[in-house]
Amino acid sequence: MSTLDDISAELDQIRAQSLWKTERPILGHQGPHIRVDKRREVLNFCANNYLGLADHPDLVEAAKEALDSHGLGMASVRFICGTSDLHEALERRIADYLRMDDAILFAACFDANGGVFEPLFGEQDAIVSDALNHASIIDGIRLSKAKRYRYANGDINGLEAQIKQARSEGARRLVIVTDGVFSMDGYFAKLAAIRKLADAHEALVMVDDCHATGFIGPQGRGTPAKAHIKADILTGTLGKALGGSAGGYIAASQPIVDLMRQRARPYLFSNALPPAIVAASLKAIDLAEKGDKLRTRLFQNAKRFRTGMAAAGFRLLPGEHPIIPVMLGEAKAAQEMAVRLYEQGVYVTGFFFPVVPKGTARIRTQMSAAHTPADIDAAIAAFTAVGREMGIV
Repeated sequence: MSTLDDISAELDQIRAQSLWKTERPILGHQGPHIRVDKRREVLNFCANNYLGLADHPDLVEAAKEALDSHGLGMASVRFICGTSDLHEALERRIADYLRMDDAILFAACFDANGGVFEPLFGEQDAIVSDALNHASIIDGIRLSKAKRYRYANGDINGLEAQIKQARSEGARRLVIVTDGVFSMDGYFAKLAAIRKLADAHEALVMVDDCHATGFIGPQGRGTPAKAHIKADILTGTLGKALGGSAGGYIAASQPIVDLMRQRARPYLFSNALPPAIVAASLKAIDLAEKGDKLRTRLFQNAKRFRTGMAAAGFRLLPGEHPIIPVMLGEAKAAQEMAVRLYEQGVYVTGFFFPVVPKGTARIRTQMSAAHTPADIDAAIAAFTAVGREMGIV
């Protein structure tokens, strides 16, 4: 069998197992209502557009002004000639917003997580990671030569056991790594307990706060602020609540950020973020910092959706986050429900293995501050109708 035949067979197997992922183009702006063809709009309940800023006119205007003043792109990596005054301003703004010494920009948070471990942790060091951390963290850890330890999701006793094992095996530097919010479940990391363990064992704490920055905690400063702790390393994204465009960052103490500028390969060998994205992100942080009304509306929407879906008989994972998983079990059911809801005018996506463990397929719904109560009620009605047709409720 040739290489291409072998790949084709693998693709056939993915289709046969109902694990095939498809893409549906959006014609126009991202928002609570999106156009999917020339004839109709649908309600969007699967975007990371938590604060509804993806098409905010102030962000669009900031991007347009930066296009005029700074052009389309930098055509360079940062250390050659790719750093503009806007990049430096955004890094300073992120650091101040998150109460950290400094910050460094990356093309995406996947790159930030992919680049943070290798410069900091070598063969004498240990990385202790939550089992449900994002794929970018898992891949980043693999690039490091540090010893790897893993604990079950949210299991603080298991975490302590892994820390003690790492120390008993001679770990020099030790870091505990966790998502602030686990993106498939909407669960919060137990950061207060993690920080306490870290302090007791002289370990660092790294938090990926992609599904929190901008809308969780006071002024939207994320899960560490919500838990009243300080993380040693924060990674995050500009592609979700903070405008939904692109880019990631690491925020940390000055020596850590300085080392990233010297050694983080995704930073050293990737083009700088386009100035338009940087300018829009600066405006997004301004809006997020003062966005208490947006945050209130977002969590009101989440509560309204949870209450209505539970009353209809759906099985939801518990929580308060605007990620609200509707649990279905099998991949085929998740795919079928997504298709039927699309026909009913609600755009959602089914999640299944390998994105989530086998047998835990789901529709991951995500609320936005841009949704109206009528939008929420319409989505609940569509879910209920489809759920009854499929025998789920």
